[in-house]
Formats: sequence, C-alpha cells, structure tokens
Amino acid sequence: MPPATTCTAENERLRLALCITELEPGGAERALVHLALGLDRTRFEPVVYCLAARPPQPDAALVEALEAAGIAVHFLGARGAGDTLSALRQLTQHFKSQRPHLVQSFLFHANMLGRLAARRAGVPHVVCGIRVAEHRGRWRLWADRVTSRKVDVHVCVSQAVADFSRTRGGLAEERLVVIPNGIDVSTFDQTVAVDLTTLGLPPGRRAVTFVGRLDDQKRVNWMLEHAQQWLGQLDQHDLPIVGRGPQRELLEKIARQQGIGPRVHFAGWRDDVAGILKASDLLVLPSAWEGMPNVVLEAMAAGKPVVATDVEGVRELLGPAADDQVVPPGDAESFASKLVAIAGDPALASQLGAANRRRVAERFSLAAMLAAYQQLYDRVARP
Repeated sequence: MPPATTCTAENERLRLALCITELEPGGAERALVHLALGLDRTRFEPVVYCLAARPPQPDAALVEALEAAGIAVHFLGARGAGDTLSALRQLTQHFKSQRPHLVQSFLFHANMLGRLAARRAGVPHVVCGIRVAEHRGRWRLWADRVTSRKVDVHVCVSQAVADFSRTRGGLAEERLVVIPNGIDVSTFDQTVAVDLTTLGLPPGRRAVTFVGRLDDQKRVNWMLEHAQQWLGQLDQHDLPIVGRGPQRELLEKIARQQGIGPRVHFAGWRDDVAGILKASDLLVLPSAWEGMPNVVLEAMAAGKPVVATDVEGVRELLGPAADDQVVPPGDAESFASKLVAIAGDPALASQLGAANRRRVAERFSLAAMLAAYQQLYDRVARP
C-alpha cells in the first residue's frame, strides 16, 4: 500500500489519527474525546489510537462515547516501557492501513510514538499536544526537543505552557500554537448538585472541595499539612478529596496525624464531578505545576470560586479575577487567608463565581476549541 499523501482537494475529508497514551477518565483524555466527537464529520474523518489496553468498567465511559458515535478506537495493549517497540510497530502498521493525512497526539508517550510511527508510515503531517509544563523529567524535554523536527506544530494548552516549551524545552517558537481547553457551559446549567453525604460529609456540612489525581504534582499532602490554618476558622466546612492515585494512603495518614481526619473525606474516583462542584462552596487546587487545569474550567462553568496556586494556566483561565483567587505556590498563609475570605463571605463567593462563569462562557467554550483545531488542521494539511 502506498504511503499517505498530502490532502489537496478542498472538498476531501481529512483522515485524522488521534493518538493518546490511555483512555481512562482524565483531562487530556476528555479533551481528545470532545475533539473527536465535535469535529465536522463532513470535513474530517477521525480514528482513535490508544497505546494502552481498553480500560475496564467503570472507567470505559470515554471509549463508549466514541464507539457510540461510530468512531473506531484501536487499543495497542502497552503496559510499560517493555512494550514500547511492540506498540511502535503496531501503531506504524495501523497508520499504513488508515493512511491518515494528519496525526494528532496527546500526552508524552503518545507524542513520542505517534511522531515516530507517523514518519515510518509516511504520514505527511504531525501535530503534537503539550498539555503540561513538564517539570518532573528533564529527559522528556530532551526527547521532545531532539525529535521535534518530525512535528509540524506543537499545540500548547496555554500560553504559559508555550513559554515553558520554548524557554525550558528548547522548541522552536514558530512551531508553537496555543489552543486552550474548552468546555460546554450549558451542560453545567442542567447539572443537579449532588447530596454531599454521598461523599461522606455529615448532613448540613459545607464543602471546600479538591478534585484531581492524588500524586506529587497536585501537592495535596502540602495542603493537608497546613489545612488546620483554615479548617480551624471554617467550622461549618469539610474537605472532600475526589480522585485516586498513588498517594491515597499517605494522604489519609497525614490527615490523621494533623488531627483533621473526621473533616477530610476521601471520595475516590467519581463520574459526577459537575454535580459535586455545584454542591461545593469552592474548589481548591494546590498544584506544584499544571498546564491549564480542566478542573478549574469545570468549577468556573459551575459558577464557583477557586483558590489555587499560581501555576501554569491558572491566571489565564481566571483572568481579571485571578488576584482574588490565586496564591504563590508554597505560601500556606496566603492560601488559608484567601480560602477563609471566600468561604466565609457568601457575597464574595457569589461575585467571584459569577465572574468565573461569565469568563469561561466568553473565552473558553467548547465551540471555540473545536474551531481552533479545525482551522489548524486545514492550515497544516491543506495547501
């Protein structure tokens, strides 16, 4: 079979290969699914490739949404570094069969294997998504840089990530494009607030809520170590922690050691985050680094205020209201002060929540994200 060729006809559908590391629920995974489902199918023909195996229930909702829309999803079954060559061979063969005009990848491992497989298969265009400022592994920045000539465009999820990718990652500025995450605010208007007792809170308690993966990046351990500073002043509030990850046992231990165990509720993974946010007073996000956190977008769409560390993408999301809602990373006193000020003042919380909702509706709609990606694909793959 001959290699794919550059698409030249304006009325020809662009064959797209959307490649991601895994398809369990997560921010990047949801972004890929929103993109695949929202593309104009008269102009684009998407197929999805996942390096990992098909996720088991109840984590297969994203896959099921793709399949229900008639979008083919291929799983390569990779479980770790030892499966890299096998995944590369499989992906290359898939690309030779599909003959896509353009590969779009998300997340580091899919970015690496996606660009290598694309070039081996003769795919003419590659677009890679950079979803986070990669502070954790310099070797990843090096690998991205030395293979960057295989990539037409790097799509950065925020300007902060683009700046990081240029200054720390060494990527060429002319190949960096910023397309922020998007969200459908109307779905939050239709969402009913959950009963907080289902998260473990006693009846009548109010919620200052964390949602995210329980790992080093999110710094939930730091937040718990200093939580008494604000929990002591908010006697009606508890802290539900929604999410899973390798630090779960450590965080439970810290909560007990700090004497706040009865007021911290580990809810695990939930598929009703929108309803949880609607029921909460505000969202907290103490991350050490980010890209453009989807959970902040979701809290804004739910009309809620946020207290977050001033890391990549957060100020870009919050805009003019950022100064009232962000604190320097590691500043426990400022974190507690802002949290108490907002949670203890319903009028201020309502004002900030309304401003957040207006901003997300005006600047970060799902329609705007889809339009930006489609314009990029046309620019890259059509003459």
